[in-house]
Amino acid sequence: MPNPHDHPTALKDLQDSIYREKVLLARAMTTEERISAVLEQSELQFGMMLAGAMARLGTDDKNLGWQEVRKGLDRLDRVREHGLYSTTKPAA
Repeated sequence: MPNPHDHPTALKDLQDSIYREKVLLARAMTTEERISAVLEQSELQFGMMLAGAMARLGTDDKNLGWQEVRKGLDRLDRVREHGLYSTTKPAA
């Protein structure tokens, strides 16, 4: 594979190739495989949130870490409930 910095469009071509490969793999998955992949990604994400919370608190106590994660998720819920956060783009 050529170095993506050798040609002006090589990086974009590489990105497109990776995206295309991921889309094709996802399309080939069964429903069970997709659910399994989502659960795996969710577990990874929760682990990262826990590690970040524990690092912010400077603790090795997982219970304190999970309490901090819960606070953050509760804060996001409150923001969304008040209409301050949206997953859709505003009208132009």
